[in-house]
Amino acid sequence: MKIVSYNVNGIRAALKKGFTEWLQAASPDVICIQETKAQKDQVNPMDFELAGYPYQYWFSAEKKGYSGVAIFCKKEPNHIEYGTGIASMDNEGRNVRVDYDEVSIMSMYLPSGTNSERLGFKFNYMDEILEYASELRNTIPNLVICGDYNICHEEIDIHNPKMKGVSGFLPEEREWLGKFIDSGFIDSFRFKNPERQEYSWWSYRANARANNKGWRLDYCMVTEPLKDKISRAYILPEAKHSDHCPVAVEFEF
Repeated sequence: MKIVSYNVNGIRAALKKGFTEWLQAASPDVICIQETKAQKDQVNPMDFELAGYPYQYWFSAEKKGYSGVAIFCKKEPNHIEYGTGIASMDNEGRNVRVDYDEVSIMSMYLPSGTNSERLGFKFNYMDEILEYASELRNTIPNLVICGDYNICHEEIDIHNPKMKGVSGFLPEEREWLGKFIDSGFIDSFRFKNPERQEYSWWSYRANARANNKGWRLDYCMVTEPLKDKISRAYILPEAKHSDHCPVAVEFEF
C-alpha cells in the first residue's frame, strides 16, 4: 500500500497546475490532502475519478476558501470518520480518517502560528490532538496520521537551525512533536532515512525553493505496530503544485 500526503495550498489552484495528471502518474492507493481551501461542490469530482480515485472524502472548514482536508482512495474504505468531535478543530476542517482492514489513515492539517492569537490556537490544537490520537490508538492500533504538522522536529529538518524564534521551529513546538512521537508513533521518513536532509515546504519569497532553503513540515506518522511493515518512506520535491511537496510511505501487508 502506497500512501501520499500533500498540502496543496488550494486544490483549485493545484488543478490548474496539472495536479490530476501528476496524481494519475504517482498512483498512490490513498492520498491525504491538506489545505483544500474549497468545499466539495466547488470542484468536479469526475476530475479525480478519471485519475483513478472514485472514493473522495472531504472535510471542509466552515469558513470558505480556508483550511480543509480530504482523502481520495482507489479502494472503498470500511468506514470514514469526519472530524474528531472537538469543535475547535472541526470548525476549521482539519481531520478526516478512512479505515481499512489493515490500517486506518488520517489526513491532518495542524494550524500554523502566524501571530500570537493563532499560535495560542495552535498550542491548544496540539494538546487536544495528542490526547485524541493517544485514545484513538487504544481502539485502532494500526494508524497512520499523515499531514502538514507545521513543525520541524530536528535541526536536520530545516535549512537554517538558527531560526529558533519562528513558529514552526519554536522549542515548545519541537518538544511537543517529540512527545507526539514518543507517545507511540514513528516518523516514517526519518526512520527510513536517518541522515537525509530533505524538505517538504519552501517559502515563496527569496527564491527559496530554487535554492532549496526549505523546512520539513509534512509527515507520515506511523504507529509502532506497523513499524515492520514500512517498506519505503520518501519525499517528492519534483511535484510543484504548491509551496509544499508530497511525502509518501509504503507498506508491505
